[in-house]
Amino acid sequence: MIAIKDVDLRVVNMRTRMPFRYGIATLTATPHVFVRLLVEVDGRPQWGISADHLPPKWFTKDPQSSVRHDTEQMIAQLRSAVHIATSAGPAGTVFELWRRIESGQREFGRRNNMPPLLLNFGVSLVERAVISACCRAWGRAFPRAVRENRLGIDFGQLPYKDLAGKEPGDLLPPQPLRAVAARHTVGLADPLTDGDIPPGEKLDDGLPQSLEQCIRYYGLTHFKIKLLGRIEPDLERLRRLAEVISREVRVGDYRFTLDANENFKSIAPFEQFWRRLTAEPALKPFLAKLIFVEQPLHREVALSDDVRREMLAWADRPPMIIDESDGDLGDVQRALDCGYVGTSHKNCKGIMKSVANACALELRRRKDPAGTYVLSGEDLANVGPVALLEDLAAVGTLGVTHVERNGQHYFRGLSMFPPQVQEQVLRHHGDLYRRHPQGFPALNIQHGQLDIGSTIDAPFGIDFDLDTSAFTPLSEWKYESLE
Repeated sequence: MIAIKDVDLRVVNMRTRMPFRYGIATLTATPHVFVRLLVEVDGRPQWGISADHLPPKWFTKDPQSSVRHDTEQMIAQLRSAVHIATSAGPAGTVFELWRRIESGQREFGRRNNMPPLLLNFGVSLVERAVISACCRAWGRAFPRAVRENRLGIDFGQLPYKDLAGKEPGDLLPPQPLRAVAARHTVGLADPLTDGDIPPGEKLDDGLPQSLEQCIRYYGLTHFKIKLLGRIEPDLERLRRLAEVISREVRVGDYRFTLDANENFKSIAPFEQFWRRLTAEPALKPFLAKLIFVEQPLHREVALSDDVRREMLAWADRPPMIIDESDGDLGDVQRALDCGYVGTSHKNCKGIMKSVANACALELRRRKDPAGTYVLSGEDLANVGPVALLEDLAAVGTLGVTHVERNGQHYFRGLSMFPPQVQEQVLRHHGDLYRRHPQGFPALNIQHGQLDIGSTIDAPFGIDFDLDTSAFTPLSEWKYESLE
């Protein structure tokens, strides 16, 4: 039996080393929340932990709301998920407890007019902390717990009709990955060359700043490029990107994805936009390296009947996946029926959901070996010592070979944490992190790759007990402290 006995919510304020412009938001500071749960697992108490940024605009993309309002909404739905979880009583499995929390959170969302993507965020933080506690109590690393179905996942209770009667171990890779490629985000405000950095904005913090510096420093081969959704500035920017990337990536080939950030309200303008891009002679060799386009259509229309008809009529469309449209369980199946090739994994969207999505895509792949079916790994500027590590444990378990990573670019390693936390990370995860010459733990990207073996072997990503008592209690945290 599994039951939640105690909760501790803490916050660390973080500031970016350079602005991260994504879609309609520019991130310069964010609260990073830690959720610690005392979970009774078969009569034994065990602490589990999860963490994430509270990023403005990603969960709602509402241009009318303030960042303060967005942050307060994220905190409200987290408190709701925690309250539901602590009131849920004992459950036979992690899956059963998660179903109770997810169902109660949906009811909270209906009462407060909150979208599914936002509601799942709170559920996922609780879900991750419960999984962390259970894996520790069982003495099982996360990949093994999933494949043995220690979580008790019952696909028959979920809207994935083709998966009924199957278990995760039937469809997930037999062994987890121990290394993945880091797909580097090129934000909309990022300087591409050293010459793009104004003299007064040059950083002297021991980490690369321009894209060309990052390629040389990390040996990057995979990229995620943000689009504005306006053809002329996007054309000019992509021409420059093609020049920089093709010049600087000197070992092996490179690949990239395009993030269209929900910029289009229907297929027709996106199709016109795409035909302009592909008609540009200078971009033809570059676009041949494209893996997929992420979420070109706004979530309000992306899975509509009209979009389905228009997409299926567009015979030479690029491969496209959903991301923000993947708000509800089973949305990936609707996406495939509309002509998309898959969806994204982020821990903030839920572990159970990503396991189900990965299995649904693998089943389609087995039935249609000639088809293209994608589960990508995307990011919320994740950083350690918890959020990034748990996400990589999930990515490796699901078999995602390249994953967007940008927390190492917009934040200065783990320099914002107390020295004892930094030392714990270096001691227990010395494959994933290295000590920077200036002393702080920095993400260890070598030849564009991340060694994630220590996260795979840990109970759930993190292989030590993190003391969060020095962090600010969420009950005492004030929005003004970010300013």
